[in-house]
Amino acid sequence: MTATADLQVDSDRATTPAPLLTVRDLAVSYSGKLETPTVSGVSFDVRPGTTVAIVGESGSGKSTVVNAILRLLDHRVAVGGTAEFQGRDILRLRERDVRRIRGREIGFVPQDPTSSLNPVRRIDRQIFEAFRSSGLPEYAHSGRFHDQAVDLLDSVGIAHPERALHSYPHQLSGGQLQRVLIGIAIAQRPALVIADEPTSALDVTIQKTILDLIDRLKDRHGLSVLLITHDLSLAAERADRIVVLNSGRVEEAGTSWEVLREPESHYARTLIGDIPSIDPDRFAAAKAGRAEPDDEAALTVIDVHKVFQVGAHRTQALKGVSFDIPSGRTHALVGESGSGKSTLARIALRLLEPDSGQVLVGGRDISHLGRRELRDARRNLQLVYQNPFHSLDPTYTVGRLVAEPLVRYRVGSRAQRRERVIEVLDLVGLDESFLTRGIRRLSGGQRQRVAIARALGLSPKVLVLDEPTSALDVTVQAQILEVLVDLQARLGVSYLFISHDLSVVRQLADTVTVLRRGEVQEYGDTADVFSNPAGEYTATLVDSIPKAGV
Repeated sequence: MTATADLQVDSDRATTPAPLLTVRDLAVSYSGKLETPTVSGVSFDVRPGTTVAIVGESGSGKSTVVNAILRLLDHRVAVGGTAEFQGRDILRLRERDVRRIRGREIGFVPQDPTSSLNPVRRIDRQIFEAFRSSGLPEYAHSGRFHDQAVDLLDSVGIAHPERALHSYPHQLSGGQLQRVLIGIAIAQRPALVIADEPTSALDVTIQKTILDLIDRLKDRHGLSVLLITHDLSLAAERADRIVVLNSGRVEEAGTSWEVLREPESHYARTLIGDIPSIDPDRFAAAKAGRAEPDDEAALTVIDVHKVFQVGAHRTQALKGVSFDIPSGRTHALVGESGSGKSTLARIALRLLEPDSGQVLVGGRDISHLGRRELRDARRNLQLVYQNPFHSLDPTYTVGRLVAEPLVRYRVGSRAQRRERVIEVLDLVGLDESFLTRGIRRLSGGQRQRVAIARALGLSPKVLVLDEPTSALDVTVQAQILEVLVDLQARLGVSYLFISHDLSVVRQLADTVTVLRRGEVQEYGDTADVFSNPAGEYTATLVDSIPKAGV
């Protein structure tokens, strides 16, 4: 190397800031023996003012890495390697010294705000607690806490901070609660914020708002961000560098551009290929092979209205909503929280009575059927819930779960029911060996397949799919969508698909209704609505879809 080159290298080193956080060969073993690690050889840097995203499926080790860095693992868990924060190895510090760093110098925004805030304490008390524990001179006088808390909530974009301060967590929306947690995290002026899936439970527009907020705070305060997510498109849009984890090891690491454009590992290429926004026409060929719809719609909703009233307070949840789903086709309901999607689904299932309007299944009006007739009609309407971890009884075997609707409707003999259970499990890609398995032994994707099989047992005309992939990683999500498309082609079943993930809606749905505050904003062919939104609200929703940048 020439003298000139040596000078250039020295100059680059002088201008490049030292990493704020340096993780080298991190290993974690829940067995207590590093010879059998859960996480092994994880290394990355977080430089000042940058965002690094750790991406991977459930079980890849993302949360284990974060908990190791924050020293939140049980003392029986073996941890090896180093995690130097501003030159201090956190893994070797005394617990008393770690407590001074955690919260004060490294802020933490957890995944689920509803379980991270104390439900029986007002928001102001929880913020004041953060002020007291910070040790910062600006929080030395408790008499100023209220005004400082108002300023803090205002800085994170809460429209009415005074009202929010005097609220309990259940009185605020998910987006507001996530802003409160971000406010608590930055109140202590940390150099690094670790955000663990900070938007996974939020609608697409609120997700964009929260991520924009984190970016603004990063620029304003010079924060560094370690973002944990299973959404590679979100990571590509927001992070400077990406670390892809698989089974506790680094599969890929580099700039966002390098990882997305030139992935070296098969695993990373698979993850990228499964991003819905990259390939909106992924299922176009399979959908083109479906049979032509019957003359009669599978589900018709006509001018449905619904008002909820608590005391003097009236909320008009639905205002004249209409749509229909042809046989063997998919109609999506999209909109933010509070738009009326779930209310409409419950009315379609007759779990809730409309104030006016009609719901027709196969041409039959079920809006005002009696109990016995309704029970018969519901054989043609089945529901697949959002979260398979909560919707399936953990004490049941797979065979018993799938057979239960058949037992309730007294369908066939025991042998015939077993044969039907095996048949529907096969339809969703599960073999006979799953019959005797407990639900706890299944992955998230397998559980959702069981939930779909259970719904198919009675051969319904319509499946109501309530966010069926939102709790799943991108690769498992793609597998479930493939199952749904295949089932529709083979069985001619229709779907009412409820989702806040517009990328998935664009892949799966034939038609879409955009709801806002109970009113239909747009209704029509999915491709047309998404490519040429007629209204500003729909355009905002479409613009909020994370851009993978490839």
